Amino acid sequence: MSQRYSDLMDKVYLLAMVIAGLSLLVMTIIIPIGIFSRYVLNRGESWPEPVAIICMVTFTFIGAAVSYRAGSHIAVNMLTDRLPSALQTFCTRVVDLLMLVISLVIFYYSFYLCADLWEQPVAEFPLLTSGQTYLPLPVGAILMILFVVERLLYGSQENRPIVLLGNHG
Repeated sequence: MSQRYSDLMDKVYLLAMVIAGLSLLVMTIIIPIGIFSRYVLNRGESWPEPVAIICMVTFTFIGAAVSYRAGSHIAVNMLTDRLPSALQTFCTRVVDLLMLVISLVIFYYSFYLCADLWEQPVAEFPLLTSGQTYLPLPVGAILMILFVVERLLYGSQENRPIVLLGNHG
């Protein structure tokens, strides 16, 4: 069962990494377009900033889950590195449990945020609603929950081949 779950999480991880990467790419293309339009064409467009914000939110919340699974998130280990092995393991479990609680809270509140704003239109995008623009929050929280559960049940996944993809260090 653990191998099947981890294989599924590998696919989810890869998809999330592609989505986060594409969000970052689109954001870095859109921002210069807005600047060019405003300062060179002397015509401020209304859409580049909201698109860039949506991309940033997507990159942040989806990318955080990817980073967590890869173990490349920011961590201060000065204290825990000096603890005995058993206490290090205990601290790791506590952190994982806290991450699970935080992710559940984020999911709960972001789900209701999306539901409450689902019908509210976005002026710059008549096809999108505000609730749809906030979807990266609950989706990122679900991904984080899946990766935290995997870590709690099966340990760190930092050395899986898909996680090490492109890592030459």
